Amino acid sequence: MLFSDYIDKNFLFLISNPKLPKMRKLLLGFLLFSLWSCKENNQMPNENSQLYFNGDILTMEDDIPKYVEAIVSQNGKIIFVGNKAEAESKFKNLKRIDLKGKTLLPGFIDPHSHFSMVSNTMGQVDLNPEPVGKIKTIEDILQNLKNYKENNKISDGEWIFGWGYDDGQLLEKRHPTKKDIDKVLPNNPVYLQHTSGHMGVANSLGLKKLNISANSKSPEGGNIDRFPNSKEPTGLVQETAMYPFIKNMLEILASKQADYFNTTQNYYASNGITTANDGMTDRNTIKFFQSQADSGKLIIDLIALAGYSELDSNLADTSLRFKTYKNGFKIQGTKIVADGSPQGKTAFFSKPFLTEVPGCHHDCKGLPSLTQEALNSLFKTAYNKNNQLFIHCNGDATIDMVLEAHEKACAKLNQPLDKDRRTIIIHSQFARLEQLKKFATYNMQPSFFTNHAYFWGDIHVENLGKTRADFLSPMVSSKRLGLKPTNHSDATVTPIDPLFTIWTAVNRVSRSGKIIGETERTTPYMALQAITSFAAFEFFDENLKGTLTNGKLADFVILDKNPIKVNPMEIKNIKIIETIKDGKTIFKKQ
Repeated sequence: MLFSDYIDKNFLFLISNPKLPKMRKLLLGFLLFSLWSCKENNQMPNENSQLYFNGDILTMEDDIPKYVEAIVSQNGKIIFVGNKAEAESKFKNLKRIDLKGKTLLPGFIDPHSHFSMVSNTMGQVDLNPEPVGKIKTIEDILQNLKNYKENNKISDGEWIFGWGYDDGQLLEKRHPTKKDIDKVLPNNPVYLQHTSGHMGVANSLGLKKLNISANSKSPEGGNIDRFPNSKEPTGLVQETAMYPFIKNMLEILASKQADYFNTTQNYYASNGITTANDGMTDRNTIKFFQSQADSGKLIIDLIALAGYSELDSNLADTSLRFKTYKNGFKIQGTKIVADGSPQGKTAFFSKPFLTEVPGCHHDCKGLPSLTQEALNSLFKTAYNKNNQLFIHCNGDATIDMVLEAHEKACAKLNQPLDKDRRTIIIHSQFARLEQLKKFATYNMQPSFFTNHAYFWGDIHVENLGKTRADFLSPMVSSKRLGLKPTNHSDATVTPIDPLFTIWTAVNRVSRSGKIIGETERTTPYMALQAITSFAAFEFFDENLKGTLTNGKLADFVILDKNPIKVNPMEIKNIKIIETIKDGKTIFKKQ
């Protein structure tokens, strides 16, 4: 409620309340009447009020672009959206902010990334290929590892972690092996995380530390890769087989969480993001995030998705309040990982890959991370407690499993299929059209990942064929069905860069310059909806943020150009000029 509305309401209540003593009524009435008179005479106190004008102010309120002349914020909230002359006549003592032709939008909302993983990369070796990094060969990886140990004076026996390598972009077109890494780091345990986040490679000492040997069996939903005609591990561990390595890495890097926290926030803010997401958060990290928030250290809002392995304990813990912000942090729901990576060939498909798959020799369709029974149980438990689910699904066979789990949970709990739970299918990378129709029927929503079109579009054509590749992240088809698709970076898998994500949604151009799915190219406006209004809807925040609407948070991003008005191929070159959270600048381009 605005202060002026509060005065109106309480003035009327005061003069009509027979229970108040006459003298108190007169005194309070005089005070409120004075304030009311100031309001009517346009003299309301306006400390911390800002008037933004003289630019493209895009409200994102409708399905078609809507511009206004001016917007006024006060004490972290939007209090006026509309005509500049009306704003100036209605409010006094405003700080005037001339946009000078720049574009102001709602602050970007991150639909899905991994805040904690982004933070952890600051303590790892960067092994990304171009355009993110400079790695081209396995030899480049080895040299970077060697340099990292020397430059950081890391002692023998200490773990060394790397991130972002991509076998598909290496000259050798293969994963490094333990033997490769042993050449340069024989005395340090090493684990290198694949860019997909669904596999990695350890050296001999790293495998030994985690008790992986020739006698080890691949866990359900995972694979320990072996050298040809041998049981000897190559060092490559996929899906559930990599979980012990990730757990070990997170435990070791946890001591540096606080050191990297502010740097990570600033990184998100520099990309225009006012609400970030941590797409898989364990209980210890949840406590850490809440402690940072309670200490007043959050400059952005942060939303966490709790891990599904802790679902029962999280639901039993009365100290965890889902869907509720506390000092800028909230736990929204629960993340389930149901399959793997399409570029890593571990996503679960109804039809086989067209190229060779490591560890598989016949009818290679990838693999689900969970059995149907386990998935059914998770859905029933979550739905019974009204806990919002976010399910990682890349392949269409996994989406079939999720739809079945949804149907069975609803039947067992006697709940309607279309209840507004907002179950989110993360990635939905290769959903079939009939599956999208079921999303619409069941009130489920997809969060897409169009950056794949650029980074792995060419590889998807090779691995899956042109028809399947062209329908990756089908945002246009989803919108046509009445869905509200969001679009994300999945950082660290691809860089946090909302303008680049808009660019990939609009252009769908691969590394080689080919268009991956002409008919699924979005308009720039729809690509903006996916990280503003639709993203707010995904997190049940549509009444709080996502559009420039009276009463919502004053979360803004200012761009040097308007994504709707520039050449579509130039969108990725647009610069973030300023990021504003709750009316306060948290990033400004120097």
